[in-house]
Amino acid sequence: MIVMLAEMPITPDSRESALDLFEDLAAASRAEPGVLGYRVTTDVEAPDVVRVIERYEDADAVDAHMSSDHFEAFQADVAPHIAGEPTLHRYEVDSETQVM
Repeated sequence: MIVMLAEMPITPDSRESALDLFEDLAAASRAEPGVLGYRVTTDVEAPDVVRVIERYEDADAVDAHMSSDHFEAFQADVAPHIAGEPTLHRYEVDSETQVM
């Protein structure tokens, strides 16, 4: 399993418009084959930071997502709403255990 964590600062003045774009991205992404989970969150301590937590079956699913039409359109549409340098972390996960 591959887990990705994206963190993006967004402009406060266009926060709602940006969140609408993220919501559409999440819905389309969850419908992709190989996507195990795709969640968009905001930070209670920094409400203008959006985090996207993505879970994929394998690298092929990641590659398919990154090259999908809806992801490429999202990148173009969200660009005016980004207020700083986004970060993206990738984790290779061997196992998952639910503890609660």
